[in-house]
Amino acid sequence: MRGRSSRIDREVRGWLRGAPPPRWVRVLPVILLAGITVATLVSPDALDIGFLLGAIPPLAVLSYGPLATALLGALVVVVLNVPATRLNHPGYTDLLTISFVALLSVLVSYVRSRRDEQLTLERTVAKAVQQAVVPPLPKRVGAVGCAGLYQAAEHGTLVGGDFFDVREGPYGVRAVMADVQGHGLQTVTTVVSLLGAFREAVLDQPGLEAVAGRMDRRLTVDSAKVRHAELFATALLLEFSADLRSVRIVSCGNPAPVLLHAGRARVIGVPAGVPLGLGMPGVDPPKEVTVALEPGDRLFLASDGVWEARDSSGTFYPLVERLTGFAGAEPEELTGLVWADLAQHSGEIHDDTTMLVLTPLCSSG
Repeated sequence: MRGRSSRIDREVRGWLRGAPPPRWVRVLPVILLAGITVATLVSPDALDIGFLLGAIPPLAVLSYGPLATALLGALVVVVLNVPATRLNHPGYTDLLTISFVALLSVLVSYVRSRRDEQLTLERTVAKAVQQAVVPPLPKRVGAVGCAGLYQAAEHGTLVGGDFFDVREGPYGVRAVMADVQGHGLQTVTTVVSLLGAFREAVLDQPGLEAVAGRMDRRLTVDSAKVRHAELFATALLLEFSADLRSVRIVSCGNPAPVLLHAGRARVIGVPAGVPLGLGMPGVDPPKEVTVALEPGDRLFLASDGVWEARDSSGTFYPLVERLTGFAGAEPEELTGLVWADLAQHSGEIHDDTTMLVLTPLCSSG
């Protein structure tokens, strides 16, 4: 999961948003230098194209450090002074201009390299924070296989308002997927609080509704400390029975899971309770639903970023239909297939995107 998330992160950022430049950008200065040199050598007449060499040092800045940029700048000056190329005819205007551009490009490359080092350090710290807040999901928790994908909506960040976790405790394997109000770094504190409440409740709360109640209390207390905070979060909680032949589900305003059974996908009917943290008086707490499982069944959980994604015409992403088509894929591949199809359907994604696939591994026992 971690390798796929890193690859997808590079695809989302793009080379104009901090990802390494593509290969064609790196080789472009060399190709341009070689092309101009060859063109002038094979031409029977002098070609007044020396000015094109001035583009090579600035192009080098996009991919190379100051030493490589200086080397390419020096090669440009050498080519300008080779008599056979006749690029410095009739005067030295091109030579002086390009020499100045080359020196300036070396300076710019030095500044860019230093800033890239700082950005790399900041991303390393951000990854460390992400792993501390939401550690990498193991492939298996107890007797339940796990595969997940998470992409923050805010470009340049690795942590957002969505999170999931799967834990084994004295009452079985429990999982949570939640969506905190808002996006980006301002939601991290709330994510940490809810995750802590969930992990504690997994160990000491015998009922799934009580786990939801613990998380709701945590969010209500945190919200009370901040004036006009209005913090809330939707959540979906699951608990697998000891024999893995059933799963108990509680929804606090989160989209219901999809059951993948015998090559088909269907949404499980779960009453959507009140989101965590709202504390609305007179409203019943979320109700638990028990669903039978058969060997080979899988549960697919997705956030609003998947369910509510739309194309240019406003059509929602047909998740259930797509999952039926992808039903034969391995759990580790399923999230990647949905992500690629979602990106093609909707273009740019504007919401946190979270997916989790849970597979009971011993359903037949």
